[in-house]
Amino acid sequence: MAGRFQGRVVLGPLRRGGADPTYRVAGDGAVWRVSRTPEGPATLRVAEGLGEAWGPGAAWMLGRLPALLGEADDPGAFVAHHRVVAQAQHRHPGLRLCRTGLVLESLIPSVLEQKVTTAEAYASWRHLVRKFGEPAPLPDDDRPFVVPEGLRVMPDPLGWARIPSWEWHLANVDAKRADTVVRAVRVAARLEEAAGMPYETAKKRLEAVPGIGPWTSAETLQRSNGAPDALTVGDLHLPGIVGYALTGKRGATDADMLELLAPYAGQRHRAARYILLTGLTPPRRGPRRAPGRISHL
Repeated sequence: MAGRFQGRVVLGPLRRGGADPTYRVAGDGAVWRVSRTPEGPATLRVAEGLGEAWGPGAAWMLGRLPALLGEADDPGAFVAHHRVVAQAQHRHPGLRLCRTGLVLESLIPSVLEQKVTTAEAYASWRHLVRKFGEPAPLPDDDRPFVVPEGLRVMPDPLGWARIPSWEWHLANVDAKRADTVVRAVRVAARLEEAAGMPYETAKKRLEAVPGIGPWTSAETLQRSNGAPDALTVGDLHLPGIVGYALTGKRGATDADMLELLAPYAGQRHRAARYILLTGLTPPRRGPRRAPGRISHL
């Protein structure tokens, strides 16, 4: 790959908060990921573009490591039409769009993020994976690195379906989002097929499940399929960030964002990634919305 490998930039979108039990960055800079593959649970360690894996799904994970690190991505198809985007592209030559090949592991946390703060969703994900997942497979011999503590495998589809209603409540997940997760895992095999589909076909497959709309399908397919045009529409913050970065003005809407990113048709998600990497955000005019509890609604 051209450019220095930037593991945290490439794999960063897979991380659901600093305490995500399925994703850790070790002190030596290595990225650890835990997935439930078609061949079983697996733990992957990636350092400087090289990987090691453990568990029943280790061979599956290693076989798909190049795609995970963006080998199948084509950043050469991207042309910057704004100076700020060109500058971000120059600063991050190692950016690639990852492709996990796994749908549910990105779909479920995306559903949890619907209509709540990011912090709330991350806390719900941690609670559910820690309580209903299982310990991650780890190396059983001496290694010249420290293994992060607390790594967990998310539940399998049956495990998600069996979570009782009160446990969703304790995880601060309302009935609408919980029901969406349950509907999704009941057709897990059909949804996982979307990882091998063209973007528009995969999008339709996901959105056939009630409760999964364009926002959720885009957030999922960005990760599972490495879809360069899977722009997140309907987001609370992204239009404002894109509008401010490209025009210096506040208050951009989804329609404004779509107009600004029209020159990037086919590459709109990649353009948004570069914009987010600039760190340019509109200044706050009010306090951040406080997280809530569904028991208070």
